[in-house]
Amino acid sequence: MQAARTVSTTIDGVSVRCDIDDPGVYRECERRASQLREGDDGVWNNHNGEAMIKLKRVYDPVSRTDGTRFLVERLWPRGLSKERLHVTAWLKEVGPSTELRRWFNHDPMKWSQFRRRYFRELDSRPESWQPILAAARRGMVTLVYSSHDEEHNNAVALEKYLQAKRRQRSSRRRSAAATRARADR
Repeated sequence: MQAARTVSTTIDGVSVRCDIDDPGVYRECERRASQLREGDDGVWNNHNGEAMIKLKRVYDPVSRTDGTRFLVERLWPRGLSKERLHVTAWLKEVGPSTELRRWFNHDPMKWSQFRRRYFRELDSRPESWQPILAAARRGMVTLVYSSHDEEHNNAVALEKYLQAKRRQRSSRRRSAAATRARADR
């Protein structure tokens, strides 16, 4: 068996390291590493400024590029063992409440209202989603979900919510830094 290979590089003063054993994945990691930059809040971003959080259905194959995998459902997916799913953690509390999930029932006509209600639930439970942002500061995060609808599900809404929280945090930090700079004059 071939020994694991490591990519180590520095981009804008930030060290990036990928431990992988597949040469194709290794080259992809090198390519991606050269495109990365670090955001103001320490969350890894791509060139579009988005946190490196991606979505995957529970039935999609696990990949080495998934990074930290979180199951973001209240209910365990039918027919899957914990060994087959390969998640770092099951964050039940980050999923929508049973009442909200039943009300929504994956009806695209209720999507905007579902998002508003779900965001209110997330606002009231920051301890449920903060581990995701903490992991995203360290590298790639994959939110794993079970819905068949890939456009209207809680993982899609959660990803948008986390992006908004990250932007708010960055904005507050820049504002605080500007205030301190004005005070120092």
